[in-house]
Amino acid sequence: MVYKAEYIWIDGTEPTAKLRSKTKILPDDAELPIWGFDGSSTNQATGDKSDCVLKPIASYPDPIRGGDNKLVMCEVMLVSGKPHPSNTRAAAARTARKYKKHEPLFGIEQEYTFMKDGRPYGFPPAGYPEPQGGYYCGVGEDEIHGRAIVEDHLDACIAAGIGISGINAEVMPGQWEFQVGPLGPLEVADQLWVSRWLLYRIAEDYGVAVTIDAKPAKGDWNGAGAHTNFSTIEMREDGGYKYIEAGAKALGKKAQVHIENYGVGVEDRLTGAHETQRFDQFSYGVSDRGASIRIPWQVAVDKKGYLEDRRPNANMDPYVVTRLMVDTVCSAMK
Repeated sequence: MVYKAEYIWIDGTEPTAKLRSKTKILPDDAELPIWGFDGSSTNQATGDKSDCVLKPIASYPDPIRGGDNKLVMCEVMLVSGKPHPSNTRAAAARTARKYKKHEPLFGIEQEYTFMKDGRPYGFPPAGYPEPQGGYYCGVGEDEIHGRAIVEDHLDACIAAGIGISGINAEVMPGQWEFQVGPLGPLEVADQLWVSRWLLYRIAEDYGVAVTIDAKPAKGDWNGAGAHTNFSTIEMREDGGYKYIEAGAKALGKKAQVHIENYGVGVEDRLTGAHETQRFDQFSYGVSDRGASIRIPWQVAVDKKGYLEDRRPNANMDPYVVTRLMVDTVCSAMK
């Protein structure tokens, strides 16, 4: 007997990397081996030295094929055994090890937009739909587009053992969100990439595309972000509010570095409108969705909990974002 292992990896496309995958057939008692691929076709090698290596780092039950089949998240390595330059997980792993004692946790809110015939799903062939207002968490055919895909994706993530914690319709027609976490920095990033892959793959069956572009519809429409909720054990314990405020201030001191690494099109999305702070300004506040960093009102009441970085784009690399947040906040702790 055999099973199918879908090897998933992140390519070298710039400025925004894409997901790739291919299927390996393995005996049912076989461990997951390393596997090669043509890096010259994924922007990761030249034709004369085209071999790259897939190193499995996490596997999940395959909810699409079922049975004993697996989804396999991989790191891209050079044939020398060193991480490929496009491999952002390796640096994230080093940072996670360095600050392990702080027990960082993340919850990432992944927004995305369904696209059909070159426009957001639910936009008419000509002109625009009704202005934003009734779409967020809405119900009804005139408000909601793509719910069947969203439900299939939710079920698939649960079946795969992904730590998905919620879904909702977003502010623009055809725009949705799912949340992954709370999980550690590597786990949340691995699972976010796999859940993105599942979303793209399931939407195929409906003839609908998915984009995580930061501003898929220009004009008076919300962009798409990946709000990142973060805490350390110090923040979660009694008296943790001082660490939350210190974390927000530390993020402010390195605001430019974070903005430069929070995804392509930040300046198009972070305009100061549509529940954002401007990309070239920094602020934090309680219950303030127009701030760079929001401290939830319940956290302010409890005097412990977490903070929300509202700046990352939907197209951000979670390995990069989690690494930066852990390094910036934990390195500032005394």
